[in-house]
Amino acid sequence: MSDDVSPTESAVDPRLLEVLVCPLTKGPLEYDRVAGELISRKAGLAYPIRDGIPIMLPEEARKLEE
Repeated sequence: MSDDVSPTESAVDPRLLEVLVCPLTKGPLEYDRVAGELISRKAGLAYPIRDGIPIMLPEEARKLEE
């Protein structure tokens, strides 16, 4: 068994991306398939996606490097 995740297992539904916004800025999010994160450039945060579920809590987000 491999720890690799196939793109279909980690993919986020495009319809979900259309309605999700950053909880802090209410701005748009970008999907980073490689990192498995939703990026809010305006807030400077990357929200993780775990088991296909976006974790939209600011305290769970990673700060983006400048």
